[in-house]
Amino acid sequence: MTAPWTADTGDGGYRNPILHADWSDPDVIRVGDAFYMIASSFHRVPGLPVLHSTDLVGWRLIGHARERLVPEDAYRAPRPGCGVWAPALRHHDGRFWICYPDPDYGIYVTTSDDPAGAWSEPRLVLPGRGLIDPCPLWDDDGSAYLIHAWAKSRCGFNNRLTAHRMTPDLQRSLGTGTLVVDGDTIPGCRTLEGPKWYKRDGWYWIFAPGGGVTDGWQYAMRSRTVFGPYEQRIVLQQGTTKINGPHQGAWVRTRAGEDWFLHFQDLHAYGRVVHLQPMRWQDSGWPVIGDRGEPVIRYRKPLLEPTAAPVPGKPPTTTRVPGSGPETTRVLDAVDEWTWPANPAPGRPAAGELHPANGIRLACEPGDDLRTFPAVLGRRLPGPRFRAETTVRLDAGPGARAGLTVLGHSYSWVGLEQQPGGPRLIRRTAEAGGEDDHDAASPQPVSGPVHLALTVTDGAVAHFAADTGNGWQDVGPPFPATPGGWIGATLGLFAIGHTGHADFGPLRITAVEGDRATAVTKDPITASDNDREQS
Repeated sequence: MTAPWTADTGDGGYRNPILHADWSDPDVIRVGDAFYMIASSFHRVPGLPVLHSTDLVGWRLIGHARERLVPEDAYRAPRPGCGVWAPALRHHDGRFWICYPDPDYGIYVTTSDDPAGAWSEPRLVLPGRGLIDPCPLWDDDGSAYLIHAWAKSRCGFNNRLTAHRMTPDLQRSLGTGTLVVDGDTIPGCRTLEGPKWYKRDGWYWIFAPGGGVTDGWQYAMRSRTVFGPYEQRIVLQQGTTKINGPHQGAWVRTRAGEDWFLHFQDLHAYGRVVHLQPMRWQDSGWPVIGDRGEPVIRYRKPLLEPTAAPVPGKPPTTTRVPGSGPETTRVLDAVDEWTWPANPAPGRPAAGELHPANGIRLACEPGDDLRTFPAVLGRRLPGPRFRAETTVRLDAGPGARAGLTVLGHSYSWVGLEQQPGGPRLIRRTAEAGGEDDHDAASPQPVSGPVHLALTVTDGAVAHFAADTGNGWQDVGPPFPATPGGWIGATLGLFAIGHTGHADFGPLRITAVEGDRATAVTKDPITASDNDREQS
């Protein structure tokens, strides 16, 4: 089965984006031979994904730092645009540290000895509306600091970076914050945010984006003192390329001494995809990212220590996890990318307990509009062109429905609806208001499991099809997918109703060449699939 997107070109090089999916606001560190990445997750649950790589090109999801969002009651229903915004990841004093913001509540800190394991309950260390995009810094003398930006939507202003002196354990601030960079004083600067803080050769460095997610650029700022003043320079911008808004990311150095910068590009319904750029330091002491300040599309892979052993074309199966003692190697199981749009209600399993690749049963839950439905089992769009196939059987009361959807500010789905006389195949779409079936094929009665397919082609245009036993047929017109609240469109499964359940077969995702899938695979629901009970 061909993957929808592979960054490794197999000839010692790679192509951007290295992750053609919505891994927004990436931050990356190296610990030993391993690289770790985290990303914002907004209202998705579980949140704060943690990824691992041995070569900065091939990445593998190894866990989440948040199994549920806090405050618990605030996220019992979907809150698009809220939740976990741009986080920062650091390794200090033998532990992994994540600082992350919720723009409605403040800045939280969570830690772990094992990035693929359990993380501590988050502690709210800087409460307040509008505090976003935090990053810690431990200085050479053990002093600790935390920098953050501001969200105008919550506090009425932005374009400023504020820093706090913190206790070494980041548990509380030692005084009030200090304005270290005022973007209003920088010519042409707007929406300065997403700071990442480093120290190099006696200089304090802030890497921060400006200009907004779709059309912005990347600043580097430096000072001889921690609170500034900082001088700034634009070090990455779109230029003559097609890579819009290249910014908001992380500087990381390999063991071989090479410097690299990871950032995102906003691709509308596809979300914020991740790019890898070479980086070097000029004699003047400033970094140069990409090709003289513009993003590269293809480049050679990073040079690594001989012990790093990159795995071309596929994710790693092991990682070295450092602790206070000698490093040990542990085998990691695959972690599913599926999430809910809110904290699961009592009785609904965590997304990680479900395995759509093997077939699942979703209990029907009351609901209407999928944008406000808390039980859409969703995942990021996995590439620019792909086909997703599954089967569905609906055993539920009147009015229940279940299907395969692409969900954002608008959505469309194909699936079954329980009508008098039994389930019928139907296609529905929702734009600004509620669902509308004016573009659906005539509802067809069905018996037994129905094969469903959703093919996404260039521009994130979704084509729906179904097979009720007489071969594949298109169902309704193409649907241009749309992003959600600060996230890309979601590929999802759902079951809505007051009683009963829907059984979905394995979800198969294949690459698409041109406008259609390369192959159609039928995987009917087996008896064991139908009888599976989910805990």
